[in-house]
Amino acid sequence: MKEEKKPKEQDSKKAELEKQVSDLTETLQRLQADTENYKKHLEKENAEFRKHVLAEAILRLLPVLDSFELALKNAQNAEQFRKGTEMIYAQLYDMLERDGLKAISALGTKFDPYRHEVLMTEKTDKEEEDDLVVEEFQKGYMFKDRVLRYSKVKVKKK
Repeated sequence: MKEEKKPKEQDSKKAELEKQVSDLTETLQRLQADTENYKKHLEKENAEFRKHVLAEAILRLLPVLDSFELALKNAQNAEQFRKGTEMIYAQLYDMLERDGLKAISALGTKFDPYRHEVLMTEKTDKEEEDDLVVEEFQKGYMFKDRVLRYSKVKVKKK
């Protein structure tokens, strides 16, 4: 009689285990689908955010574009055109500076590999001039605490 119970017990345990496997598989598939949906939602949200940020930046640049158009209308007078261009430069630079852009000072400073990129070197015999930036070929910029572009410089080396 005990032998008859064992196959029935085994069958019921097997059926129970199969049901658990089936339930777990179903749960896993649901979680995978939820994860994929969440990823798609995040990608869509990030794309919308980037679009919004870009639109905001363009909106802030429109006055600079207007100033360029005005300067180009007055291009016949070279002096006024030059002054207009300088004003546009100041307008654009001020706008970027308010957002956290900062020029990296290089000329006359000690070479800093985290801010400067050496394009040329010049020999020196003076100890105090070693690693001194003597020429700046291209300005470097920082945005808040991050280097956006390294200053391209010429350095004196002993």
